[in-house]
Amino acid sequence: MPSSIPPALRGRRARLVALTVPVGLVGSLIALPFTAEASPSPDAVISEVFGGGGNSGASLTNDFIELGNAGDGPFDLTGWSVQYLSGAPTSASKWQATPLTGAVPAGGSYLIQEAKGAGGDTALPTADATGTIALSATSGTVALVHSTTPLTCVTAADCAADAGIKDLVGFGTATVRETSPATGAGNTTSVSRNATLTDTDNNAADLTGSAPSPRNSAGTGGGDGGGDPTPTPSPSDTTPGDLRIHDIQGATRISPQAGATVGNVPGVVTAVRATGSSRGFWYQDPQPDKDAATSEAVFVFTGSVTPQVKPGDSVLVSGKVSEYYPGGAAAGGQSVTELTAPKTVVLSSGNPLPAAEAIDARTIPETYAPDAKGGNIEPLTLLPRKYALDWFESREGMLVRVGDSRIVGASNQYGETWITTKPRQNPTERGGTLYSAYDEQNSGRLLVASLTGTSLTANVGDTLKGVTSGPIDYSNFGGYSLQATTLGTTKSAGLRQEVAKKAKSDELAVATYNVENLDPSDPQAKFDRLAVGIVKNLATPDIVSLEEIQDNNGATDDGTLSADKTLAQFTAAIQAAGGPAYSWRSVDPQDKTDGGEPGGNIRNVFLFNPKRVSFVDHPGGDATTATKVVPAGKHGKDITLSVSPGRINPTSDAWLNSRKPLVGEFTFRGDQYFVIGNHFNSKGGDQPVYGRFQPPTLSSETQRLSQAKEVNTFVSGLLAKDRKAKVVVLGDLNDYPFSAPVEALTHGRVLTDLMSTLPRDERYSYVYDGNSQTLDHILVSPGVGKLSYDVVHLNAEFSDQASDHDPQVVHIG
Repeated sequence: MPSSIPPALRGRRARLVALTVPVGLVGSLIALPFTAEASPSPDAVISEVFGGGGNSGASLTNDFIELGNAGDGPFDLTGWSVQYLSGAPTSASKWQATPLTGAVPAGGSYLIQEAKGAGGDTALPTADATGTIALSATSGTVALVHSTTPLTCVTAADCAADAGIKDLVGFGTATVRETSPATGAGNTTSVSRNATLTDTDNNAADLTGSAPSPRNSAGTGGGDGGGDPTPTPSPSDTTPGDLRIHDIQGATRISPQAGATVGNVPGVVTAVRATGSSRGFWYQDPQPDKDAATSEAVFVFTGSVTPQVKPGDSVLVSGKVSEYYPGGAAAGGQSVTELTAPKTVVLSSGNPLPAAEAIDARTIPETYAPDAKGGNIEPLTLLPRKYALDWFESREGMLVRVGDSRIVGASNQYGETWITTKPRQNPTERGGTLYSAYDEQNSGRLLVASLTGTSLTANVGDTLKGVTSGPIDYSNFGGYSLQATTLGTTKSAGLRQEVAKKAKSDELAVATYNVENLDPSDPQAKFDRLAVGIVKNLATPDIVSLEEIQDNNGATDDGTLSADKTLAQFTAAIQAAGGPAYSWRSVDPQDKTDGGEPGGNIRNVFLFNPKRVSFVDHPGGDATTATKVVPAGKHGKDITLSVSPGRINPTSDAWLNSRKPLVGEFTFRGDQYFVIGNHFNSKGGDQPVYGRFQPPTLSSETQRLSQAKEVNTFVSGLLAKDRKAKVVVLGDLNDYPFSAPVEALTHGRVLTDLMSTLPRDERYSYVYDGNSQTLDHILVSPGVGKLSYDVVHLNAEFSDQASDHDPQVVHIG
């Protein structure tokens, strides 16, 4: 499922998600409580919240709340307050209020100082208002209220109905929030909006974790501690200090100067990030040392303040050395060495930039990462000639360049595009890079983003032509990236959507398609495109197992369970595209028990063409009733299902907060078929493959393994009663053919994974982080017999997608 984070927040520092994924990103998140949603504000909003003041590791002594004003005039705060509620309130919890006076300037900020902690060494800029609220560093709710009387609501639903609340920010694991809570808050990080004060009523999308940058109505502040990021120095500030950038970077992932304040470190500005909440600049020492492990460049973080330097400026920078973890340290990613609260002296301008290091097929090592047996690689000395992650870390912030490069991950809505620097590394038949084993990471992949104001629009297999150059950066979205200051052009490879053969009259066609959180709140154009995929690309299969069908009002969390309107709209679109009048079967879930988008009540669904196949209905199936295989016929020699449609052991812990398999009994030309539609739990929570723990822990696999065993047990029991039974197991399993869950699913040879029968370079249905990989599967029992199988590539390799998954179909003759 693609990220919902708006483009303005997709900078390295501003891009955070609640769950970290390694190589595949799909499926459900944990069901969350009702969400508060005030109307998006065109003027005053809560722009930043910091509860770590005086805590361990924090520089700032006080907690603070900052307001911003996106309006054209000042916003009068007379009679207003900011209020705070704990992240997990009870009926006895009380809001704490700080009254406000004055106004938020047009386009400016307003700073409210709150409680002081025991630690820290840096005071806030002069506050516009002062309170005594002790905010949590990690979880809580802050509201901007048109009253000074404390609020009484303690649930998101009640707060959403309170007309006095103009804006509300829940962070961490806060129960009261807008849509989803903002992530990234901690002792040394705040949650803050981007410079344009985007307000979409989704805290997780609108606010992101970063170094605190308090700023008052006079414009003072903006850095770690509120200092001007680029003050005009006195003449005495122009003597270079004793340290160079390579001394700050050091030969491991953690700076030997971390936490220290350094003075007048020289270098030449190479690139500037002038937008978003992660503004700053990279600068590089033109006089490198001889140690290949030490980077000669570093990022200077100025927060939401635009740097007043430009490429070619020779500068001296003073500041605090910080190790910033995009997404938070708990996400498992690596850190970025930065200079924060900077003071910058420009010595001269127009200087030549250091030469960008060329990357080609021989530059980056084949081996992806050192093996720390699951431990932390941060203390290890970098070996850039041996490991790809070490090579990139040893060039952190430095200028690099690539020439003509094949695109292996289509451009996303943020203009980011994956290329390969190793064109012969596991190529797919259509121009991608195949991910085929945990111990065979594709080290040639590199994310290209743009600092030029323009971006790429490219599909897999296209070529990025010419020179693309810029500094190396790191984020929790894909790891290392090239932030292009010079961007090449795209040459199309002419990639086309695939079209499956139509099944013969005596062949049963069964397909699976993840339609990506489909519900009536989606535009009709999405229904229409998905319908064309069913009719044209899949050639109207007889049975389609759908994943990610949501209830009739999608993310609105009001207890709605039925999806009949969603399915009526979809089947009508299929008919309008020239397809048959599909019928459907599903089992409504219990409210908020099956994961997925909060409020969406996601489920698996069967569509079927009643002119070609018959669905065998056995009443009694519901959210908690398990279907069983029972004898059928006068002599009990045949088998049937106790309920159809039904679910496999739905009360098992294996399905906790996850979608339950849907089981249905069909007949085609007199033959009985048992079809099981699946959508296993997502990879959310796994440590990233580009992180500091190597090899990464795949914590989400534990539940998928249990789910696979449940399905295997059901199929094994069915085949024990009829070894010739025709069983089709299919859907989004959120795992690879070589994974433990898929191995558990096929255990005892009760099922064959058809993906493994394809030629190696065709085994993929999804593209993530430049890896063509398999998450979707069709498996069949031995009794199925003659068949043909195809993954129909129409989404995953294209920048313009109807879904992020490719469907697949099997013809059984």
